Amino acid sequence: MEYEALIDVAMQMIVHAGDARNDIKKALDAGTEGRKELAQEYMEGAKEALAQAHHCQTETIQQEASGEKCVYSMLFTHAQDTLMTIYSEYHLAEKLLLMYDALDEKIRNLELKIGQAAS
Repeated sequence: MEYEALIDVAMQMIVHAGDARNDIKKALDAGTEGRKELAQEYMEGAKEALAQAHHCQTETIQQEASGEKCVYSMLFTHAQDTLMTIYSEYHLAEKLLLMYDALDEKIRNLELKIGQAAS
């Protein structure tokens, strides 16, 4: 793969990964506000953006694996690092959203018990 083409791929990866990061942040914000459905919509958007970035990366790696010489690019390395970091953020956000839901459920149950005890 030529250097210019690799730079284009790297930039696509960074843009898609950045879109995913923005959606993850919005999902966490929605989760803290108790807007579960909106949080899930943003997480779906993040998942799709990550898939697009991963597709760019995979095509490039498969080309090299099939014997096509690939030049080194620090920008491509940065794009891969960014993608992997945001994958981690995605998985952490999934867990945090589950925790928000579990805590919200526990609070509702406690409020219900307090309400029943007061009556």
